[in-house]
Amino acid sequence: MKRLILSLALAALACGVFAQEFNRMPYSYKWLGDKEVAFTYNGMYTDDTCFKLVMPKGTKVTGVKAPEKFSDFPLRPEGAVNLTYSPDSTMLAFTRANDLYVVTIADGKECRLTFDGTETVMNGYASWVYYEEILGRPSRYRAFWWSPDSKKLAFYHFDDTEVPMFPIYSPFGQDGKIRETHYPKVGEKNPDVKIGFVDVPAAFAGRVSTVWADFDEKEDQYFGIPFWSDDSRTFYVAREPRIQNTLDLYAVSPVDGSKNVLYHEYYPTWLDWIEGMLFTEKGLYMVRAFETGWQQVYFLGYDGTVRRLTDGPNWRVALVRAEKDGTVYFTAQRDELHIRQALYKVSPKGVITPLTDESLNVTGVQFSPDGKYFVAQTSSLAVPPQLRVYQTSKPSKNWLVADQKGPDYDASKYSLGKVITIENEGFVLPGILVLPKDFDPAKQYPVHVDIYGGPDTPQVTDRWAAPTRYAWYQQNGIIELIADCRASGHNGRAGLDCIYKQLSTVEVDDFVAWAEYLQSLPYVKGDKIGVEGFSFGGTMTAVLVATAPQAFHYGIAGGGVYDWKLYDTHYTERFMSTPEDNPDGYARTRAVDRITSYPARPGDDGSVMLKLTHGTGDDNVHYQNTLQLIDALHKIGASFDFMVYPDGMHGYRGYQGAHFQAENNAFWLKYLKGE
Repeated sequence: MKRLILSLALAALACGVFAQEFNRMPYSYKWLGDKEVAFTYNGMYTDDTCFKLVMPKGTKVTGVKAPEKFSDFPLRPEGAVNLTYSPDSTMLAFTRANDLYVVTIADGKECRLTFDGTETVMNGYASWVYYEEILGRPSRYRAFWWSPDSKKLAFYHFDDTEVPMFPIYSPFGQDGKIRETHYPKVGEKNPDVKIGFVDVPAAFAGRVSTVWADFDEKEDQYFGIPFWSDDSRTFYVAREPRIQNTLDLYAVSPVDGSKNVLYHEYYPTWLDWIEGMLFTEKGLYMVRAFETGWQQVYFLGYDGTVRRLTDGPNWRVALVRAEKDGTVYFTAQRDELHIRQALYKVSPKGVITPLTDESLNVTGVQFSPDGKYFVAQTSSLAVPPQLRVYQTSKPSKNWLVADQKGPDYDASKYSLGKVITIENEGFVLPGILVLPKDFDPAKQYPVHVDIYGGPDTPQVTDRWAAPTRYAWYQQNGIIELIADCRASGHNGRAGLDCIYKQLSTVEVDDFVAWAEYLQSLPYVKGDKIGVEGFSFGGTMTAVLVATAPQAFHYGIAGGGVYDWKLYDTHYTERFMSTPEDNPDGYARTRAVDRITSYPARPGDDGSVMLKLTHGTGDDNVHYQNTLQLIDALHKIGASFDFMVYPDGMHGYRGYQGAHFQAENNAFWLKYLKGE
């Protein structure tokens, strides 16, 4: 009998081990030519499982090796930051000690292009607010750009001398240390910025000089991400004033710095930068959202003429490819709830045609060089990812490359998320509801709500999420809801414009509406609803538990901004304007004041509880925010939880991340489950 039991156990174990519910998906892919596309599982195109598909028949060829041309830099000058190849691959540009340099690869000859770099004057290396809010973190502070002909370098010159310095203290070491960041908070001085051009061949010949663009660096202004014309004769740069409701695109001469306005745009609230353009000989395609309440594709001629190509409720539009005949390919959310992206093409006459299944979310679109084929991955909350190669002229003709759904996948084993909606003040708000394991509608369950709430930053998307993502909540009998508000982007400019000059107010109304919806469900414990968010979501969480404890009884707020005057100029003033222009808005939205309605006190029954977390090394949302909120809580004698992460940044990693998750799980078990 014991032998039979052992045999059965081994058989069951074997079934579990060898069951294949999910297949591996290629890590990345690239076109090797017009008719060959390679797929790799290690990202290097050197793995034994690397393969390619050959068109037009989709023939699979294994054993492919297609490593990148440059796996590393041939030169690494001492102290070099942001090494960047010239387009002709003969030189590398970089910064060192906040000056700009070029080195030739063939002989290692260096040429210094600027000479005034200091701790506060930076050439080609971004000031913090530009890095965080304009150029983006992927830039790694790089603020220089090669011309296509490899003969010129354009760069931003930053002067942080008058930008206030914010000290960030690290407790480690015997005496600790201070990290200094020139961080302009709301209403404070921004860096002065100049735009320079250097002729590289002339510099190597000993004639080093900088041509400065004809802008006044003392004006209160911002410059966006610039770009060169294909012929290297013109440098295009967008400019916005301090109050970001006007945008001008300038064409600048790198020869003498002269400029002229190519394009002007105004919107009553704020304008985003022009990004992701597609260039042609006669002009460029761009995405803007100033005219119809939604994003549209426009053609901007180099002569200043503007033509709109699209219409309708498009959002999250990303341009992918433009043909010489005027056809433009783009991804966009055009579904009713704006939660799924598909690939589309628009003809010169404005006819929009979907190229992928609009019931599935598409990512990773890559066209072949001649545009006759493209690769794309599709999925939904209910459908695991599939990777296919499509024929552009007839997308119904396609080849399945990989399917994450394995032969033993059984959807009934998982409580997959489903899209639900509510309506509040005329806006339809989407959410994703994930029910517990073995859900019984006759029982009642606590709810954990995940939020963010920041402008045009949705959490709800109809795309595949691994079943393990919310497994902890499912296994512990907790309903999970991912909820968005009107400002998340699903309602276009109409939803976004509601928050202008009053960040974190109407968003609260929407999240309270979500809680009221949950409380109306017979299977929800209406007094056991928790909310969690980080960054902007942390702000929202603290305000919700303080001002609407009848809706959200428990919350974990991480890394939040608790007074908008404590955050940076560019982000905050885009949505709130300046304190001088909007003093009432800044006063009305201060979480450190709104927290006074938080009801929990020592000795209470635990029916309301807020937990705060922050990393002391956070250079984005300073720890100062949480300290000031804690001080406000102390003043009212409140009871709350708090966890600090020494030197933790804006998001906790490694052992801090593991601790953060374990402690949060314990918090939810205690307050939602009574365990």
